[in-house]
Amino acid sequence: MKEDQQETSAAASWRAEATAGGGVVGNSLVSNSLAGADSEGSPLVLAIDTSTAVMAAALLEGDRVLGELNSMSERNHSVYSVPALQELLRQANKTPDELAAIAVGRGPGSYTGTRIAVTIGKTLAWAWGKPLVGVSSLEGIAYGAWRLSQTAAGEHPSDEGYTADHALSQEPQEQPKGSRWFVPMIDARRGQAYTALFRTSGGGYWGRLADDSIRLTAKWIEELAQQVRAADEATRPEAIVVAGEQLELHSAQLGQLGHLLEGTGTSLHTIHYAVEGAQIARLGRNLLLRGEVSVPHALVPNYTQMAEAEAKLAAARGQEVSPRG
Repeated sequence: MKEDQQETSAAASWRAEATAGGGVVGNSLVSNSLAGADSEGSPLVLAIDTSTAVMAAALLEGDRVLGELNSMSERNHSVYSVPALQELLRQANKTPDELAAIAVGRGPGSYTGTRIAVTIGKTLAWAWGKPLVGVSSLEGIAYGAWRLSQTAAGEHPSDEGYTADHALSQEPQEQPKGSRWFVPMIDARRGQAYTALFRTSGGGYWGRLADDSIRLTAKWIEELAQQVRAADEATRPEAIVVAGEQLELHSAQLGQLGHLLEGTGTSLHTIHYAVEGAQIARLGRNLLLRGEVSVPHALVPNYTQMAEAEAKLAAARGQEVSPRG
């Protein structure tokens, strides 16, 4: 309850500040979603994600990160998130009027944490009359791990500019060789994980293969191995990369995945990686350029399951408990 009160007061405080002195108030999107672009057309995007233990925030202009903060403040997201966004704008000498959009990680992940980021994003988008873009927090992890793996291999991430990144949305007619599958994982307790599946290729393609959901890790591992074995040579990935903050909690299952992949030609790699504000901003920019924006009041968090309190209440009432999409 205290967390909820802090969340509400923080958002309300900044809303009052944002709309003071004749600020824009409304619930409609700006007519031009790139109204906040600079003279060269590089959109300015403010991003935040609080779905995990990390409070991730960033200010992105085109593909240039003007400022970023990734802080381990799990139980203080509601206290530090708004000041962090204010500080990013101040240090970059930018104003809300210059923003093209606000990008927010909408989960899945922590029930309260996800709600905090979405509430802040909706409040600011409504107060400033800016487009709001909802980004999958899981995709943020997978996308960041992909960029990190490219850098580690001595390669420059292929999205050198937002136009190149935008091209990643084009589905190739045939899966090029050298493709990799990226599996983000956020621990969901009880042998479960929030997870999804993405793929990339040497041609710069980035796409989704499985929706965000909560899955039993052991079953998910078996499904991944089955998909690899069922794929033909043209579509089988050369590697599966599992990325997340607490992979050690699922080490036994990941070891089993490595065993199941033996003889397939697909190797297994793990990357300990926490979501970063810059990746949420980049994905938000891509969605903005495709026109995939939300009316502020319509965006909702992606919980994928009942909150623990709801689950206990349902169980006490003898109701069947199932994941919520």
